[in-house]
Amino acid sequence: MIVGLDVGGTHADVVLLGHEGVLNEVKVPTDPANLFQTVLTALDQLTADVDPHRIERMVMSTTLTTNAIIQRKLPQVGMIVSGGPGIDPNLYRTNDHYACVKGSIDHRGREVKPVEAAEIEARCTKFKDAGIRNVGVVTKFSTRNPAQEIAIAKILEDHFDKVFLGHRISGNLSFPRRIVTTYLNAAVYPIHRQFFEAVQKTLLQKGWEVPIRILKADGGNTSFEASIDYPAQTIFSGPAASVMGSLAFGSEKGETLVMDVGGTTTDMAVLVDQVPLLDPLGVELGGHKTLIRALKTHSVGIGGDSAVRFENDRLRVGPHRDGPALAKGGPTPTPTDALVIMGKARLGDREKALQGFAPLADAMGLGVEAAAAEVFEHTCRLILAEADEMIARINQQPVYTVHAMQADKKVAPATILVLGGPAPLLAEKLESLSSRKVGVVPRWAVANAIGAALARTTCEVNLHADTEQGTVFAPEEDFQQSVAPSFDRRQARRMALDLLQTKAVARGANAEHLEMEITEDLQFNMVRGFSTTGKNVRIRAQVKPGLIHDYDPVAGRLM
Repeated sequence: MIVGLDVGGTHADVVLLGHEGVLNEVKVPTDPANLFQTVLTALDQLTADVDPHRIERMVMSTTLTTNAIIQRKLPQVGMIVSGGPGIDPNLYRTNDHYACVKGSIDHRGREVKPVEAAEIEARCTKFKDAGIRNVGVVTKFSTRNPAQEIAIAKILEDHFDKVFLGHRISGNLSFPRRIVTTYLNAAVYPIHRQFFEAVQKTLLQKGWEVPIRILKADGGNTSFEASIDYPAQTIFSGPAASVMGSLAFGSEKGETLVMDVGGTTTDMAVLVDQVPLLDPLGVELGGHKTLIRALKTHSVGIGGDSAVRFENDRLRVGPHRDGPALAKGGPTPTPTDALVIMGKARLGDREKALQGFAPLADAMGLGVEAAAAEVFEHTCRLILAEADEMIARINQQPVYTVHAMQADKKVAPATILVLGGPAPLLAEKLESLSSRKVGVVPRWAVANAIGAALARTTCEVNLHADTEQGTVFAPEEDFQQSVAPSFDRRQARRMALDLLQTKAVARGANAEHLEMEITEDLQFNMVRGFSTTGKNVRIRAQVKPGLIHDYDPVAGRLM
């Protein structure tokens, strides 16, 4: 049996899957201040009569880190960045505590200017005085030589909870994106660690010894322990779970728009022939362009519990959430209250919803029920508008699925699949407001947890070789080796796949069912004078995202 757990900003959804299909499903409110109790309650209810020794693994996804970024609730972190000649790192400032320091490495990995220890120590003191607990360190060409990042980290490591190094976060060359990616890893670390510790404490109390995996933004999972060093990979793990939970139900031919409407956010994605789209360079979130490998998804701060208000003669929904719906004792009108007032949702206290909605209705110049109908329609129109904008952005650049680029492809979804608690209530309205046919994913309330449970383990390896210098290295893997001048692409591909297999198995993949592929294969000759002096080889390899091999999506059960 497999446990799938999706911890959102509003609810935690958890399912138990076995050979018979979904054996049990549970939805409990999320208490961000007590995640331990949230997870414990969910698992207790799910497995009350189950022998824990029959549970093979638990796979989780969470929107906690995504919600923190969207709602701009990130803790303060420190950033130390050096760029060297020709570029000003200040152009890529990510936050208030951002220090540009001396030191530089050139594009071949040779030191041009050393790090000044006294300067780093002074920055360390300033960060500590500001209450900073986590720091990111990025030097421009650390993916060619990480020595300066490592030297800076040695000065910092005894003074902070965690120091994140750019070359370990991503082996890709984009300096601006690596800065942002390192910053986000440092910023979401305390949020993810709190979640990690809550889950560990829960399993310890229950006496479970179950392998734990966590879903990543690319739709694959990784071991929970590995996620602590790369917490930003959990950004968009909630949307990724939605995509994986809907894969089998998209159109076999053509495009399908997927919408997961939660309490805090609505997460969107597009399937092409039942295959999700990929952000080839890295996801963009909150105005930040990153190197986080991710499915192409879009999260917007509109959900069932989004705060609704009438400001400057305009109705506004989200992006923040003040608490639960009025009907459940919350402080602010929400779209959920609109559904309760309209009689579409029977939950909570309708009288509380009516009373709390009255001031909003007065401001809108409408009766309470008419105002509720207007809020519901306005919320649906906002979600559709965001979807149209996402599709327009996708069509402004080449379309990539998780497996390949689709040249000249234009995305035009003819169908929408809705999941999340209010999915059936929204589907009819969305179809009336859209030209697309709208359907509901089976087991819509917990489809994201099912998607998390069924995702396979994925990872990626970036390998670089410089035969003139006689080195080959994979910066994220802390791997470096000497090579002969004859080292070539064929050998580099084999080495990359060997590293990938080792990494995937260490993170929980099934060695007998690894689907690996080369996604980048480049070689350049280095010429000095009129002679070729060496080769520069770049290889990128991945384990393909997808569902685990022993699941039958049609029957909805493990084989």
